[in-house]
Amino acid sequence: MKQPDSRYQELAVPGVRALHPYLPGKPIEALEREYGVEHAIKLASNENPLGPAPAAIAAAQQELAGLARYPEGSGYRLTAALARKHAVEPAAITLGNGSNDVLDMVARVFLGPGREAVFSAHAFAVYPIVVQAVGASARIAAAQTDNHGHDLAAMAALIGPDTRVVFIANPNNPTGTWLAEPALRRFVAGLPDHVIVVIDEAYFEYVEQADYPDTSRWLAEFPNLVVTRTFSKAYGLAGLRAGYAVSAPGIADLLNRVRHPFNVNSVAQAAAVAALDDSTHLEAAIRLNREGLQQLEAGFEKTGLSWIASVGNFIAVDTGQDAAGVYERLLQQGVIVRPVANYGLPQHLRVTVGLPEENERFLSAIERALV
Repeated sequence: MKQPDSRYQELAVPGVRALHPYLPGKPIEALEREYGVEHAIKLASNENPLGPAPAAIAAAQQELAGLARYPEGSGYRLTAALARKHAVEPAAITLGNGSNDVLDMVARVFLGPGREAVFSAHAFAVYPIVVQAVGASARIAAAQTDNHGHDLAAMAALIGPDTRVVFIANPNNPTGTWLAEPALRRFVAGLPDHVIVVIDEAYFEYVEQADYPDTSRWLAEFPNLVVTRTFSKAYGLAGLRAGYAVSAPGIADLLNRVRHPFNVNSVAQAAAVAALDDSTHLEAAIRLNREGLQQLEAGFEKTGLSWIASVGNFIAVDTGQDAAGVYERLLQQGVIVRPVANYGLPQHLRVTVGLPEENERFLSAIERALV
């Protein structure tokens, strides 16, 4: 592959010069082309193996005839549906091209040179990217030693006068760990007024623990709170890129000032509205995920592997060795998972919950890959 022309490096702003591009999971087509395998499976990107709800597919298809037109810029129907869902006014909603887009908006609005953001080790890779891109400083708290999850006390200790944003993923990707309501509420309540707290709930729908909080219900109590959600995971619309934030209208107004025009396309808007109305499909996805996590955990136990207990639609398994070699040997068998050395977990692989037969194929393949 041709190397990029280095003459332009000095023209870029410092934060961007030091960035490395986000690396998505390897596509099935690329694996089959590069390795000469057939019938590969992808358990790498935390996608919903059931796919979208039939109603969402039908709504998307109906929009295709109008592709020559720009989408409705305000996302009126989707915004109204989300406002009803969260019992807030429409002015509290910010639409994003996936929830990553909203995270980027937060950074552009509240961060910059001389400002700091706090987040945990092993947290979502987009946090350091958006912070560094705008020239802000990242303060990364050590994770809990027992489960690699967020250590709220360690995060609180890093908050100072220059802190403007705290990012919390609940549950967290790639560890699947989560924070219960009492501890998280105390943390948010203890934040100074000059700090915006972003609670990233991309995997919200999958969590079934009784004390897991719906923090979108906290907005009246905490005006500095931003809650992000996505349609890419449990709703099965990853290919359309639709996400959103719920916040106080004053914060949403600022986010919408930097929101790119028409950032959520018309097909995505229509599919997302329909997906919100199909609770049956969502419940089926949650049930499949619950059973799939149990299947994978049972397989790991049988093989003698340890793992990080997860409430998302993925699970991080400790291979007991440098996971790069295990990952490569899985690719040779046509199984794509996600190495997470870039998250500070070089022995772990993150495995998306698939269909039962896909989970079983992975479990058989990893037994052969452990050498």
